[in-house]
Amino acid sequence: MNSQSFFVGWGTLTLINAGLAQGKNRSGLNWFLISLLLGPIATFVLVALCPKLPSQI
Repeated sequence: MNSQSFFVGWGTLTLINAGLAQGKNRSGLNWFLISLLLGPIATFVLVALCPKLPSQI
């Protein structure tokens, strides 16, 4: 696997995590930035350990 496909995959994962975070009423930008650093670990934390927050209307 070359480095270009690695960066494309990592970037895609950050966008997916931002969408997951927004679906749980969390900051998509914050989780995007966390995902840049932690990648798959951030995905695990977001999916397994973070409950959905009540919506703020």
